Amino acid sequence: MTTGINESRRAELRLYDGLEEYPSTGENFLIQGPVGVLEALTVSPADYQAGTPIAVVCHPHPLHGGTMSNKVVYIVAAAFADMGLPTLRFNFRGVGHSQGRFDHGKGEVDDLMAVVKWFKQRYPDAPLWLAGFSFGAYVAYQAQASIDAERLVLIAPPITMYDFNAAAPVTIPWMVFQGGKDDLVPAQEVSMWAHKQPNPPQYEWVGDADHFFHGRLNRIRDTIKKAWDEVA
Repeated sequence: MTTGINESRRAELRLYDGLEEYPSTGENFLIQGPVGVLEALTVSPADYQAGTPIAVVCHPHPLHGGTMSNKVVYIVAAAFADMGLPTLRFNFRGVGHSQGRFDHGKGEVDDLMAVVKWFKQRYPDAPLWLAGFSFGAYVAYQAQASIDAERLVLIAPPITMYDFNAAAPVTIPWMVFQGGKDDLVPAQEVSMWAHKQPNPPQYEWVGDADHFFHGRLNRIRDTIKKAWDEVA
C-alpha cells in the first residue's frame, strides 16, 4: 500500500532534466539519478552573485528514518542558505520519492555525484561546499575529492561503522561536529580520528549533545556561519 502511495505522489512531482526551467525555492522536485529519479529540494537566493559557492547536504541512514527533512540536515542547509549559498538537499535512493534500493554507501555516493553534476549545470563556475550527517557524513567524505568539493562539514561521522580510510584524505578546509553524549557514534574515537588527520579539521566538540544534537542545533548553524560567512 505504501509503495502505491509513493508512486502516486511521485507522479505529481516535476522532473527537471534541463536548464530551460529551474525549480522554485521550497519546491520538491525530481532529477535523474543513476538508478531512477531522485527527490530534491533547493533554496536559491534571488540576488545570487556569480562565484558564490553552492552547497549540497546529505542525510542520515536511509534504513533508520534518515531523509532530507532530518532536523540536522535542515539546520546545516539553513546555515548555508543564510550565507547566500544556493543549497540543495536530496533523498538517497529508496527514500521518500527517490527510486532504487539502499546500497550501503556505494550507490549513495553515485547518487550524490549525480546530484552535484545536475546542480553544477546551473552554477558551472561556483565552488562546491559539501556536508553530511551520520551516514550522510560517510557518503560526503567518500565523494569529497572526486567531486572537487572546496569545503566539507561532517556531523557525527560514523567512523567505526564504515571504512573512512578507503577514501582520499581531506586536503580542503573542513569542519567536524561531535556530540559528547552520542549513543550511536563513539565520541572519543571520533575525536582521536579527527585530531590524527594529516589536515586536521576545525573540530567542534559539543559535550552535552546527543547523536541528533537535540537542543543544540543552533550551535551547528552559528558555528558554520561564524567560521565561513566571510568566504561565502
